Amino acid sequence: MKQQDFERRYQAQWDRLQTLAKQVTKVFPKPLSTEEAEEFITLYRQTCNHLALARQRQYSRFLTEHLNQLSLLGHQCLYRQRIGFWSKLGRLFLYEFPQLIRQEWRFFWIATLALYLPAILFGLAVWMSPDVLYSFIDRETVVNFESMYEPSRKIIGFERDSADDFAMFGHYIKNNITVGFRTFAGGLLAGIGSLIILFFNGLLFGGLGAHMINIGYVETFYSFVCGHGSFELTAIAISGCAGLKLGWALISPGNLSRKAALMKASQVSIKLIYGVFGMLVIAAFIEAFWSSSTLFPAYTKYWVAVGLWTIVICYFLGVGRRSHGSE
Repeated sequence: MKQQDFERRYQAQWDRLQTLAKQVTKVFPKPLSTEEAEEFITLYRQTCNHLALARQRQYSRFLTEHLNQLSLLGHQCLYRQRIGFWSKLGRLFLYEFPQLIRQEWRFFWIATLALYLPAILFGLAVWMSPDVLYSFIDRETVVNFESMYEPSRKIIGFERDSADDFAMFGHYIKNNITVGFRTFAGGLLAGIGSLIILFFNGLLFGGLGAHMINIGYVETFYSFVCGHGSFELTAIAISGCAGLKLGWALISPGNLSRKAALMKASQVSIKLIYGVFGMLVIAAFIEAFWSSSTLFPAYTKYWVAVGLWTIVICYFLGVGRRSHGSE
């Protein structure tokens, strides 16, 4: 049976199941009557069967995802599962977050390239011709960064009004989340805003990184950024991925209205941003308590950074592959 005929035959049943499910999951739920409950069970079982058929016949990804969501919704309504906050949080980070990154790999790699490619190219340009740096970054900003990573400093990084690492932990969280949220929100400008923010952050990081090499601050600068960079830079790229997901829904809504497409895309993007928030908190913790420390030699920090990058890569490549209803 062709997909078009399949959808035409069963669409009314799927719509009815969704209507009954919404009736019991809304803010003020309305209990189903005996007849409606029996109808719901029948429709739920039929939809599960339709999902299996759609997968077997290799129908479109859009249809199989829609039927999968309907089946999960029906299962939740049927068994009235009450999932606590910590269970939801655990499921997000152990299953959904890495699954969504693999699912949205195109947007993720576009965002990653938009961040790293300008950093590499501008960094090479500054390394070969140092004055190029000032075509993008003002001298005051450059001087501030030089003072933060001057080798004779006892504390590496931002100036501290307090020596309390917890105060800096809060500062880093605020700073990181601000960048991440701006990158995500830029997606509402048809994705262009996210790309622009990623591009300029890449220029900033690449230019300043090359400048630190030119003035001989390699050890202090790179030993500071290498540790938390695995979480922070990846999280910023994922923020861009979430923003591009929204932007693409506005540009190419498919068979849906732009509003409906945006709502559908936001369900994925919001979960990505929850994951980004967790990564940025980890990055801020590392930055406050490890990166700024002068108790360990640079080579130790480099090896720790290799371990942290390995953890991040393995997490997104392997975690969550055995979850019910996964890819």
